Amino acid sequence: MTRDARIPRGLFRRAYGASPAHLLLVLGVLGLALYTAPRLLGGDTVGVALWFLGGALVHDLVLLPGYTLADRAVLGIGRRFARFRRDGAGTAGAGWVNAVRVPAFLAGLLLLVWFPLILRRVDHYGEATGLSGDVYLWRWLVAVAVLAAVSGVWLAVALWRARREARRR
Repeated sequence: MTRDARIPRGLFRRAYGASPAHLLLVLGVLGLALYTAPRLLGGDTVGVALWFLGGALVHDLVLLPGYTLADRAVLGIGRRFARFRRDGAGTAGAGWVNAVRVPAFLAGLLLLVWFPLILRRVDHYGEATGLSGDVYLWRWLVAVAVLAAVSGVWLAVALWRARREARRR
């Protein structure tokens, strides 16, 4: 075989975007998922597909615009707050924004996972488990408060360190 008849080195990577090993791994995982999916679904394929479709639509049409607008609002508040500071020691930067983003994300994730219990939308929970479902709202609120407090302390330490570094210069 002559050099002209061979595929030039790197052509596959440029065309596909990754190595051939990556393609083989993706195809193997896809094959494994296709093999196991019918066994895991237990005959309710249409119901599971509808839940996935509904989840994707709710995320893309409701949740994504909602948390994007909330994030932009937090960024705008951070920029306005930074104008009033004399030293601008990191308040408008990633530290301040992430001090709001991370606890909000984790609180939202906890709410998403536990919302039937937090909002008391489970009728037979007490009968099925023998436990009271009344504690979940307060436990979620405590978790949110702890997340916000830890994030606030983390931000305060980061701002203190940034201010100390600025004074040294």
